[in-house]
Amino acid sequence: MTRLFSQIIAFSSMTILITSPIVALYFLINIDQFAEIARSNITLPIQWQTVSDMQWYSLWFLTALYIAIGLAGLYFLRRAFFNFAKGQLFNYSNSRDLRLFSILLFIQALAKIIHLTISSVLLSINHPAGQKILSVYFGSNELKIIALAMILWVMSDLLVRGSKLENENKQFV
Repeated sequence: MTRLFSQIIAFSSMTILITSPIVALYFLINIDQFAEIARSNITLPIQWQTVSDMQWYSLWFLTALYIAIGLAGLYFLRRAFFNFAKGQLFNYSNSRDLRLFSILLFIQALAKIIHLTISSVLLSINHPAGQKILSVYFGSNELKIIALAMILWVMSDLLVRGSKLENENKQFV
């Protein structure tokens, strides 16, 4: 069952890694569709009629950077689970890949807070004086992801150290 789940995770990760840049390029070309999705998902009192195309492109770029952090983490997760599916369980490469995934997950959780804050400023920059918005959001979901990332980071760091010790022990035998 572990191999099957590992294959599913590796395949799903690879699918996301392939489709995400295609979707991002679609929204870059069709910025109005991106703006429509942003309007429906952002729950801030933005005066949408004042948002220019340059602001939408800037928000797209900011969002692409935020997503790229997650995709980098997913790349390392895919590598580890691909090896798990092949039966290569506790080796240095897998442990290191899991550690890189957890570090990037932690960075993305922090980047989400920054992304939302910069987005609020970016979208309200054309508002009249006194109506500009600076929104900082840190909720329980962000806290959960940060806690999970820290737990994974510690566990993967222990796996990395364990695999180094195992290699040292093999050299003595």
